[in-house]
Amino acid sequence: MSFASLGLSDALVRAVADVGYTAPTPIQLQAIPTVLAGHDLLAGAQTGTGKTAGFVLPILQRLLDAPRQGKKHIRVLILTPTRELAAQVEESVRVYGKHTDLTSSVIFGGVNINPQITALRQGFDVLVATPGRLLDHHGQKTIDLSHVEVLVLDEADRMLDMGFIHDIKRVLRILPPKRQNLLFSATFSDEIRDLANGLLNQPKHIQVTPRNSTVESVAQRVIAVDAKRKPELLLHLVKEGNWYQVLVFTRTKHGANKLAQQLDKAGVPALPIHGNKSQNARTRALAEFKSGKLQVLVATDIAARGIDIDNLPHVVNFDLPNVPEDYVHRIGRTGRAGMQGEALSLVSPDEMSYLRDIEKLIRRALPREVIPGFEKGTAPQALPVTPRAAGAEAAAATTEQQPRRDGARQGERGGRRGAGSGNGARRSGAKQGATKQAEHKQVAHKSAPQRDSERSAAPHKQAVHKQGEERGEAQRKGGHAPAPASTRAQRPHDPSRDGLTGRSSARPPRREADTAVRANLPPGWPGSTSGRR
Repeated sequence: MSFASLGLSDALVRAVADVGYTAPTPIQLQAIPTVLAGHDLLAGAQTGTGKTAGFVLPILQRLLDAPRQGKKHIRVLILTPTRELAAQVEESVRVYGKHTDLTSSVIFGGVNINPQITALRQGFDVLVATPGRLLDHHGQKTIDLSHVEVLVLDEADRMLDMGFIHDIKRVLRILPPKRQNLLFSATFSDEIRDLANGLLNQPKHIQVTPRNSTVESVAQRVIAVDAKRKPELLLHLVKEGNWYQVLVFTRTKHGANKLAQQLDKAGVPALPIHGNKSQNARTRALAEFKSGKLQVLVATDIAARGIDIDNLPHVVNFDLPNVPEDYVHRIGRTGRAGMQGEALSLVSPDEMSYLRDIEKLIRRALPREVIPGFEKGTAPQALPVTPRAAGAEAAAATTEQQPRRDGARQGERGGRRGAGSGNGARRSGAKQGATKQAEHKQVAHKSAPQRDSERSAAPHKQAVHKQGEERGEAQRKGGHAPAPASTRAQRPHDPSRDGLTGRSSARPPRREADTAVRANLPPGWPGSTSGRR
């Protein structure tokens, strides 16, 4: 049976032929007529069996059969769990619709939202989105979903695993109640069926392969190895087998970073891809891997959905997933569209429980083997370091030492600044000395009577200062302060003041009454003459 016999237009059939497809796959044979008939659909098939074309082709045909009227509006909304899968699905929409006037776009997080806002203002027929960024646009009122006719949930089980169930329910409340709903997934859990029961209206069910099964074209095997020797074994397999394109899955982001660094140092070009990487870094790594520039791509399960690479020969589970369904999606990256592929799992003794859960899910026992030289208990060998990697490490060490050199330079500059401060202090002292000299010069220019007056007043000032010190010392000891001497009696005659105050320079005579009063004052009182000898 051909694609034309399924009710697709010549434009769509030509686009399918351009990518090299001549006959529809089992999922396409059942899904395309069901979607064209307008039914809701719950479809399950493994990754790589052509399920994306199974819903994209009939949706485009329905849009062609009912052309838009007036302004462009979003008529089809496709939700995916990851950015990579969203980009892949939107690319399929463009490829299959390239001979039509239908337009499409994709929005997801991790990138600038402003270009997406501009594209939304222009309008298009098909929108592929991740739930989070879609709700961001709805919150900012930059998107209109009131004209959506078809909703597709692709990889719905993964969206539930990633905690998108609440976001999905919010999206459903935004959309028009009258619409066609399609739910596609590679695996089915009880949660998926519960979601389908609340979302779909009298749906048609399609299950082209046994539930949660793997593709027969993928050769699967398990290699037993100690956890510490996994990097060494992976490097051995890649080099001995001359593997030119390998997708490796780890359980954690840190593990992906570490393994990619180890492989790159050993001379195998590798990059990690996971949720902590920027979208530009993820896109660049995936593009290099697809083009063959990158030999090994180390990914977490976030990348298990959406990596569509033609003829990918090898998938390696460096760490077994703790969710058995993720194993199905991981190995589904190889053996796509009927091609042959190989999936290896490096299993350490502490992962045997994960292996049993996976075998229970897929209903088959995976063959086990041990690579010579990597038997249990054998000593691990250090990974080799290529000259290129050694040079990179030296450059990194230089980069690390640069801040210390900069700190030393700053310290030297600080020392010079300190020395400069000392020089400044010396300069300040020199200024003070110059000020003293200027004062002496000013004294030298004073008149003779002024100099004589200042000289005669100096002993008086010294005496007053000494008496103040004696009084303070006596007060600290708890005694009476000595009575100050009469400053008027000790003040010397100042000839310069004659004729200025209108008073005679002669001292007035002391009155006897004052003398008697002072004689009767208690000893120690100011002005008292009692006890004087």
